Amino acid sequence: MIPISRRDALALMGGTAVAALAPQRAAAQASRAGPSPFATAREMLGALRAKRISAAELYDLHVARIERFNGPLNAIVIETFERGRLEAAEADRRIAAGERGALLGLPMTLKESEQVAGLPQTAGLGALRDYRPGSDGEIARRVLQAGAALLGKTNIPAALGDWQSNSPIYGRTNNPWNLERTSGGSTGGGSAALAAGLTPLEIGSDIGGSIRVPAAFTGVYGHRPSETAVPRSGAYPRSNLPNASQIMSVQGPLARSAFDLELALDVIAGPDVGENVAWKLELPPPRRERLRDFRVAALPWLPWVPVQPEIRASMEKLTDWLRSQGAQVREASPALDWQRHAADYSRLLIAQTSVGQPREQRAAQAAALGPGAAPYADGLTLDFSALALQLEQRAQLQRVWADFFRDVDVLVTPAFATTAFPHRVEPMFERMITIDGQTIPYLQLVFYPQIAIYCGLPATALPAGFDAENLPIGLQAVGPYLEDRTPLHFAQLLEREWHAFTPPPGYT
Repeated sequence: MIPISRRDALALMGGTAVAALAPQRAAAQASRAGPSPFATAREMLGALRAKRISAAELYDLHVARIERFNGPLNAIVIETFERGRLEAAEADRRIAAGERGALLGLPMTLKESEQVAGLPQTAGLGALRDYRPGSDGEIARRVLQAGAALLGKTNIPAALGDWQSNSPIYGRTNNPWNLERTSGGSTGGGSAALAAGLTPLEIGSDIGGSIRVPAAFTGVYGHRPSETAVPRSGAYPRSNLPNASQIMSVQGPLARSAFDLELALDVIAGPDVGENVAWKLELPPPRRERLRDFRVAALPWLPWVPVQPEIRASMEKLTDWLRSQGAQVREASPALDWQRHAADYSRLLIAQTSVGQPREQRAAQAAALGPGAAPYADGLTLDFSALALQLEQRAQLQRVWADFFRDVDVLVTPAFATTAFPHRVEPMFERMITIDGQTIPYLQLVFYPQIAIYCGLPATALPAGFDAENLPIGLQAVGPYLEDRTPLHFAQLLEREWHAFTPPPGYT
């Protein structure tokens, strides 16, 4: 390995030094410096394996980026540089010995709510300010065992309950595309860190769009896995054991490339602790290899779900382009009542997220909600019988989705109805938002995320251009249950041939 000086390395990571060097020196320097800060995780791993850069050098280059850019973003709120440098040094030793771990030597981040031994896991709650788990959760164990070097943990909203990441403990995360806008939630710190080139890979969680909305707001990729494909334990403080009552919530990757999403999914997917005694997961290959062979459904626009005009236009550009490539594209929807689908999801969501609250507290919250929040009020007061009926309804709808995906490979929709909005501070149930002249309750924005959530389907968020304010637009490809590689491969083909990640101005 040819060593590089810290000065040259930092300049290269900032993107300014190569142009100033003589052409011959620039070429030599670039060849030995390894990847840029906006390289994909796969490219970084390739540079490590080719010994164009060491894991220690790659780690320190990311530390320098964090020290330079993280302040105004407040994306990475817990730094683990001391332990991470030890992990990088160990990775270099393993690489020298000929090992090939899936993430060996790759720096990366994890969401603050992820269980990592000895590190804060507060979920943004003051009551848990001093909580430190004594062991790694299954996701942390898998990525660290695969050889990753931890850069730190990224910011979240209180209790992971918002599409912005404004934490009472860590403060507010800002979007690198516009610091006055949200970077999404609840994996908003992770999405901002990815977009700004502070980390190449992040693991988040999603029960209300918390992977895909941040990805859309910052122009990166995010994959919500099939509900049972990835362990759910360790995603929230003191929830470190498998729990059959936990539904809809998943853990999954965010990255600057759809290929990196699959790389990370292959590391974290598989049965949870205890179930691995007998079970193993074998995700099938994608249904189609070429775009022209895909059968694509575009969800029809619904009059009661307003969508930002530029997002509508981006959807139409994609479907027109897909047709030009030979793909079969048509407007189509599963045979279900979308308003009931969204309402039933909302009932289960609030039932899940209010677990542990006293009955009297939940009843008081339900009584205080207005008529527009009736599903949430119902969910707060569900008894076991009503919950069992709700789960039976979900099982019936899962069969409707399976029927739909017999003739369709992916369903394309917006990832969210709007691009990144300005930071909001008023209570969530009081918020209103105006889209294309129509004012709706803030929580109604969950419509596009819940399409995949309610019945546990995989969905990949992908960048799809920019709006008039140069804010990223995100779409999503929803796929059949446990066929995660189909929407992932669809997104990978679009990355190669249509739109890919673009770094925000000022971070190169």
